[in-house]
Amino acid sequence: MHTVVLILMILTVFNFLLKQTFWKITAVGISTAVAAIFAGALWPVAIEQSKTQIDSWLANPRLMLDTSVLLTLEVFLQTAYCMLAVHVYNAYPVKRRTLWLYRFLRWMPGILIYPVLFSGLVGLIFALPGVTFGIIAWGYALAVFLLIPSGRWILKQLLPEADLRLELLFLTNALVAILGVVATVNGRIAAEGADTTDWRALLGLIGMLSAGAAAGLLIYHIMQKKTCKL
Repeated sequence: MHTVVLILMILTVFNFLLKQTFWKITAVGISTAVAAIFAGALWPVAIEQSKTQIDSWLANPRLMLDTSVLLTLEVFLQTAYCMLAVHVYNAYPVKRRTLWLYRFLRWMPGILIYPVLFSGLVGLIFALPGVTFGIIAWGYALAVFLLIPSGRWILKQLLPEADLRLELLFLTNALVAILGVVATVNGRIAAEGADTTDWRALLGLIGMLSAGAAAGLLIYHIMQKKTCKL
């Protein structure tokens, strides 16, 4: 479970940085400043957390279901942006309502990055015992302030084509949606497994598949012969 959550956090950071590559530098600076202030200012709340409490949160099915709602909303909005961006690029000029919706989705950075930043602050406080909390928090905020524009620049250098970055953003959000389902299940199974096998049903299925494959091959050869005659 911890591995799935860690992968989701990494993908959330990656999607946030990838979304920044579609923004102008001024908007990136504002978003970076907000994220850095958020990361540094929440240290009084972060020091109240404990590893036992975090483990209990991950094991709480109701809390994971509530988190999955936010995750689904995030994925839906980012995916909608990807599809709408393709529509605007290919069918411009578009209706004003469509253009305003596209701009709204484009300038929305996402909401999951802030819980991820808070989680990183908590982990850093646990990793550095004996260091003043304020120094840890604002040092972490400085690192966030430097890493966000640096990560954006690296992604733009590695992926200079905007359409490629847009496609990658769509695919990574799809992966986040799949992992969100896994995290929601949280180790539970939907149905009890069976120890017996219905061999008649299995042989019947194999027979149907074999008959369908044979019919398909026969039709293919007949069509090939007709094509050769023509």
